[in-house]
Amino acid sequence: MSPTLAVLVSAINIAPNTSGLPGIAALENIVGALLTIALIAALAGLAISAAAWAIGNNSTNPSLVHRGKSGVLVACATAALAGGAVNLINFFSAAGERL
Repeated sequence: MSPTLAVLVSAINIAPNTSGLPGIAALENIVGALLTIALIAALAGLAISAAAWAIGNNSTNPSLVHRGKSGVLVACATAALAGGAVNLINFFSAAGERL
C-alpha cells in the first residue's frame, strides 16, 4: 500500500448516527413493535406447544409429544432471540468496530 493511500484509509472515521436520515425515530418504534409481536407470538406458541405436548402425553401419541416438545424449544429460542436481539446486535457491532 502506498503511503498516500495509507493516510487516506486511516483518516476515514464513519460511525452510525441517529440524525442522518429523517424518520429514524419512527423506524425505531416500528422495530420495537415488531420485537413485541415476536415475543407475544413466542408466548402463544409456547402455550399451544405445551398443550399439545400434554395432550399427546396423556393420549400416548408419540408424534404429538414430539411436536409439542419441538414447539416448546422453538418458542423458547424465539423468545431468547427476540428478547436479546438488541444486545446481540450491539455485541456484534462493537466486535465489528474492533476489527
